[in-house]
Amino acid sequence: MAISLPLVAWDTAYVLLRPHTMPGGSLHWPLWTPYALYGTIDGVYGFKAWHARDGFTAAQGLLNLVESVLYIAYLWLAMRPGARRSTSPSGRENALALLMGFSAAVMTLSKTVLYWAREYYADFDNIGHNDAFTLFFLWIIPNGAWLVGSTYMIFSLGGDILDRLTLSLEVGKSE
Repeated sequence: MAISLPLVAWDTAYVLLRPHTMPGGSLHWPLWTPYALYGTIDGVYGFKAWHARDGFTAAQGLLNLVESVLYIAYLWLAMRPGARRSTSPSGRENALALLMGFSAAVMTLSKTVLYWAREYYADFDNIGHNDAFTLFFLWIIPNGAWLVGSTYMIFSLGGDILDRLTLSLEVGKSE
């Protein structure tokens, strides 16, 4: 999350502040200059979608804000003093942290799958112009990282949630 939260904040700001963050915009240099290249690789981020008034990218940016708030709340609850020592299933704040982290990871995975599916069902309209090398290294790998990372978090946090629920049920049966 030390990498993903700042990266998502940077990306979300680029998207929600367009056209000012795009090439030629007053905010483009120096912070968003890499998007000049990326906007030519992925039309969703470039002038293609902007001129078509395609709202998908901005809508995804709004969901990025919700997702980021959930991740920040998860970190705040999970990293507070004593949070790790309290493994009781009745630890409401610990359970809330797990639920928030899990929910945010499901959002990340769902949005990323939607992003990929959008390309597939639109006959790769925004990325199909790229050569295989560019597509693989500048679109598939960077976007695939979100699939891998969020899937890992879902299994990890989901396992913790299941453990707590199982323990809670076992405690309830013994009483």
